[in-house]
Amino acid sequence: MNKIWNFVAEYSVLLISGAILALIWANLAPGAYHHFVEFELFHGGPIGHLHDDGQGHVTRSFTLHFLVNDVLMAFFFAVAGKEVWEAIALKNGSLRGKKAFTPLIATAGGMIGPVTVYLLGAAALGKFTLLANGWAIPTATDIAFSYLVGRLVFGPGHPAIGFLLLVAIADDAAGLVILAIFYPQGDLAPAWLLMSVLAAVGAYLLFNRLPRRLDRGRQDRPNSTWVRTKLSYWPYLAAGAISWFAFHKAGIHPALGLLPIIPAMPHAEVDYGIFAAEEAHQHDLLNEAEHKLKIPVEGILFLFGLMNAGVEFSAVGGATVLVLAGLLIGKPIGIWLMGSLAANTLRLGLPDGMKTTDLFVVGCVAAIGFTVSLFVASVAFPAGPVQDAAKMGALLSFAAAAMSFAAGRALDARGTGGAPAATDSGAAGPTAAE
Repeated sequence: MNKIWNFVAEYSVLLISGAILALIWANLAPGAYHHFVEFELFHGGPIGHLHDDGQGHVTRSFTLHFLVNDVLMAFFFAVAGKEVWEAIALKNGSLRGKKAFTPLIATAGGMIGPVTVYLLGAAALGKFTLLANGWAIPTATDIAFSYLVGRLVFGPGHPAIGFLLLVAIADDAAGLVILAIFYPQGDLAPAWLLMSVLAAVGAYLLFNRLPRRLDRGRQDRPNSTWVRTKLSYWPYLAAGAISWFAFHKAGIHPALGLLPIIPAMPHAEVDYGIFAAEEAHQHDLLNEAEHKLKIPVEGILFLFGLMNAGVEFSAVGGATVLVLAGLLIGKPIGIWLMGSLAANTLRLGLPDGMKTTDLFVVGCVAAIGFTVSLFVASVAFPAGPVQDAAKMGALLSFAAAAMSFAAGRALDARGTGGAPAATDSGAAGPTAAE
């Protein structure tokens, strides 16, 4: 349990602190807060938010908000993307093979359910045109908080913990795709993505593949060692900067710009899982880069909370209700229905020791959107009352924790405990059908 608390302390305490400070500041001195967030560092450069002066001249404005949300958050998404990529691509990856089928189908339900509830609610409120673009906000799951709550609800070692992790990881992967496709930043210019591809391929061929090829048959691996010790991760950081710029120019959110570089880096051969203790002892370049990013990402998440959670309590509105309804109603029902379909109707099974009713509890836990929901809200709507109302829904999604404890008690979530604690490593365990 200490490892879980340590993870939450590392990645979440500063985020919450930033969010609380933003809430206090925005409600006590809203003018000063928004002036701080939109403080312009420079104007007219090649990067930044598009700014129209009202006279037909469009330039770019590089603000503190842009620095945090579009530049620095790229490192947060790189860490999340690294875990997703390992789960999909590496041996024993938790999203590979038959063991991932039921969680993946449940994840689909956990996205379809919130979207359906959100859009139907927007239509029922008569504000479909105004609010429909926020449909993706309630699809998110905050991995750190949901994992912590899941451990407390189900108890250590319960097989539902590994299942929850698979759902959260798959949810994040789908969320990255949604951000890239459905929330462009300005006019789309996909030809720029060729620059990103070339940067990733070039980094892989020159600094990963070529040294290993030159070292074939040589146990001392001089070329790979030289690249590793002298150049380290700097070639990949340079390639990441090029990829980031390409995403920015392509009209795709640049916070996703480092993702194409992740597969290019030297990496471990086996995925030990998102919370596995073994990862701390892996010395491949990809894992070491993640270790170096740990402390900076903590600070970045503090700044993210400070820049994005500053909404006035009076901002509660239709978007707040829709985001909460999507998360608290759509996600549990969606995960339960689609998970039951996969496990029972399609006979794909559940991890040994997990029962069908646990799926609903997993859905309640996964309804904690927070970090990613806040991020999507900031790009789904322009700054203003609607965006603030949507952000308030993301902040209030912590209510899912209380709902999870109530559902877990009512459905006896702890009654099937006793599965091996190895599920903490991120594997869902064998399915009943295997």
